[in-house]
Amino acid sequence: MTTPGVRGSAVAFIGELTVSFVLMSTILVSSNRESLSRYTPYLVGLLYTIFITLEAPFSGMSMNPARSFGPALHLGYWHAIWLYFTAPTLGMLIAAEVFLRARRGVYPFCAKLHHANNKRCIFRHGTEPHPDRNYVRREA
Repeated sequence: MTTPGVRGSAVAFIGELTVSFVLMSTILVSSNRESLSRYTPYLVGLLYTIFITLEAPFSGMSMNPARSFGPALHLGYWHAIWLYFTAPTLGMLIAAEVFLRARRGVYPFCAKLHHANNKRCIFRHGTEPHPDRNYVRREA
């Protein structure tokens, strides 16, 4: 069961937001650099190990709303479930926005986690600009 640690919901929210931001930032940066893309799954695994070790006492280490929702539904215990839906989602959205702004609106090349195979990237952006912003698509 995922529940906030003894320091409370606010600390758990900050912890979940932070680890989600760092994880998503790592995925976006490493998967969009040719020299790092093959290491993306290893970086994610390493981060998960570090996060579980260091952050779990503060928030229970969810980083995934489904991981918190399933046990809450099964046990009928809904204490602080809101933070496990909002913090990871918000952390990843902020990471994506920071990534795009740091690249001056250039779309990511491919958000695929495992690049060292012969499978095409189904997550590749097209060449059309973002409809809401003046983002530019450029091949990495």
